[in-house]
Amino acid sequence: MNGVAQVRAFVRAGDRGRRTWTDRYITLFGLGLLVVLAAPVVGRAVSGVPASVDPARAGAGLALVALLLAGALVLARGLGPVAVSAADAAWLLLSPLPRRSVLTRTAVVLAALCAAFGAVLGLVLLSALGASDELTLRLFASLVTGVSWTLGGTAAAVLAQAFQPWDGRLVATVAVLVIAGAAAVVMSAGPGQSVLTGIASAPPAAWTAAATASAAVAAGLAARAWAALARIPARAVLEASRRVGFAAGAFVVMDPGSLTLAAEDAHWRSRVLRSRPWPSRLRGAAAVAWLDWRRLARRPGRLALMAAAAALPVLAERAGGGATAVTAVLAAGALAVAAAETAGARRDAGDASLARLLGTGPRALLAARAVLPALLGGSWLALALAGLDVAGDGAGLWPLGLLCAPALAAGALRMARRRPIEHAMPAMDTPLGPVPLGPLVWAMAGADVAVLGCLPALVAVAAGVTGPLLAAQAVWGAAVLAAYCAAPGRA
Repeated sequence: MNGVAQVRAFVRAGDRGRRTWTDRYITLFGLGLLVVLAAPVVGRAVSGVPASVDPARAGAGLALVALLLAGALVLARGLGPVAVSAADAAWLLLSPLPRRSVLTRTAVVLAALCAAFGAVLGLVLLSALGASDELTLRLFASLVTGVSWTLGGTAAAVLAQAFQPWDGRLVATVAVLVIAGAAAVVMSAGPGQSVLTGIASAPPAAWTAAATASAAVAAGLAARAWAALARIPARAVLEASRRVGFAAGAFVVMDPGSLTLAAEDAHWRSRVLRSRPWPSRLRGAAAVAWLDWRRLARRPGRLALMAAAAALPVLAERAGGGATAVTAVLAAGALAVAAAETAGARRDAGDASLARLLGTGPRALLAARAVLPALLGGSWLALALAGLDVAGDGAGLWPLGLLCAPALAAGALRMARRRPIEHAMPAMDTPLGPVPLGPLVWAMAGADVAVLGCLPALVAVAAGVTGPLLAAQAVWGAAVLAAYCAAPGRA
């Protein structure tokens, strides 16, 4: 018995592991239901493809495609992408069986995910560039191009997992995609509208050539990745399987907060800590909070990503999202950036031994921890609002970004210190059906304090910016942060 299929068949030989016709029926029924639900959405997306070329829409769409592809590559690099189940990792992966045969099922799953995500990417590309003629040909070329890009990117991630030189190439590809997305946004503002118009109005032969070239490159990368499966290190697959297991466990128990702790553990597990003298000028709470600043200084890539994300509101406006979408992107982005460097507060909530050793109280520690989130969140919001002003879509609201910094810091600290989801909470009846209160309360923790602290700013956005409203936002935001730090409670 030397084949993976034979081994798995032997494991399933019992009554418990044998697949029945009911299992196959449920699988086919689920796939059919998925097709029925997705068909109307795809039909509306295809029917909504514009016939005329809009340079602003084309630039925003191309930037969105580049950012989606870059995010998918980062996710694939972070998760593995080649991983196996716990049982296969325990004994099949380390057995003398051919490694490619053990990983074939994972390769099939990755190919299916590439096809699904690539189809969505192709529809976004078609919607951005429009279809003045030959809608069927452009639809087919867009789908082929989207699937080819996702397949090629996933194959590159597999090669990066197997060989270290490919990891640097994958990181460079992500950087190029981010730069291309930013360039598309800049071009849509005026300097390169003729270039975007030329891309959108390209003849059908150009679309066919682009799709063919993309498919050829993706096929070559996929062939190399398939060959690399036989030589991929077992350690890399085991580490990826552990990360995927953490993510699957968090999804099953509906506790997204555990993913953050797992990411922090993985980050520090791969570092070699060196002994250095403590800064002599830092004492108490400032000494504890200084660790967050040091950690941010050691990761300049995260700062660059935050700065690049300030263009997302402009991208949302150029894509035709409207005021509601732009406001949602501004709020979510500012709160996410403010909460990006609250790992210390999250650790303090679970284990405050370091603060106690240094004789630091919870109120002073929270106040010290709030400085960095306030600086990051306020600066990002001001930069994003200034970008809207430069693009001609703002109303001179950038000072509100700096004035909302204390409220954003309070919301970020509350997000970092919230408890796991309480699934014992009852469900709330709504017109759309019952909604469990546990995940809802968990998701709103942090956003509620931030919205409360930004009430004068919201009034200023609706009624117009005036001096009294700016002063009210400055005082009210600082008061909300002070009140939160004065009553830290029990995390």
